[in-house]
Amino acid sequence: MRQVYGMTKTADPSVTWWMLGVFVGVLAVALLIGVLTGHPIYLTVIGLPIAVLGALVVLARKAEAAAYSQIEGRPGAAGAALRSIRRGWDIDEQPVAVDARTQDSVFRGVGRAGVVLVGDGAPHRIGKLLEAERRKVARVLPSVPVHVMQAGSGEGQVPLKSLGRRVQRLKPVMTKDEMSQVQRRLKAIGGIRMPVPKGVDPLRARPDRKASRGR
Repeated sequence: MRQVYGMTKTADPSVTWWMLGVFVGVLAVALLIGVLTGHPIYLTVIGLPIAVLGALVVLARKAEAAAYSQIEGRPGAAGAALRSIRRGWDIDEQPVAVDARTQDSVFRGVGRAGVVLVGDGAPHRIGKLLEAERRKVARVLPSVPVHVMQAGSGEGQVPLKSLGRRVQRLKPVMTKDEMSQVQRRLKAIGGIRMPVPKGVDPLRARPDRKASRGR
C-alpha cells in the first residue's frame, strides 16, 4: 500500500488532499447524523471504517490513472490496458501485428461480443495495419462481429483509462461455446511470424556428412 501511494503521489501530488478530504468528509457526515439522532459517538465509530474505505477507493482510482499516464505513448500500452479486463474476454499476450519500422501494433481480444482489434500507434498510420488485420479475421470468421478501435489521446482514439470499459460495454452476441470456437479458429491464423533470413532455407538444408564424420 505504501508503494502504491508513493507511486501515485509522484504522478499526482493532489492524491493526499483527496484522500484526506474524503476521510474527513465521511466522518463529518457520520458525526452530524449521530448528533441529530442522539448517538454521536456510536455513529462516529461506525463511520470510521467507512471513511478509511472511501480514502482507499480514492487511492485506487488515482493509482490507476497514474499507472496509465506512465505507460501512455509507449509501445504496447494498449495491450497492457486490455489485459486489465478481469473477465469475459480472452486477450492475446502479444500483438497480432506489428510494424517493425514505426513500432505500431495491433492487439486482439475475443469475447461474447465478438473480436476486438485495438491499434496502438499514431492515428494517421495505424489505420492501415488495423484494416489489414480486420480483413484477415473477416476471411476466417465472416459471421462474427469485428470491433476496431484505436488507443491513445488523439482525435477519434480511445483513452487508455477508458479502453477496458469501452470493450466491456460491447453487446454480447455469442454464447460461451461459440466464443470458444472463435478462439480456436483464430489460433489457426496465428500472430506475428518472424521472417526467415535470406540464404539457406532451414527446412531444406542438408547436413554436411563429411563434417559429421570429422573430416
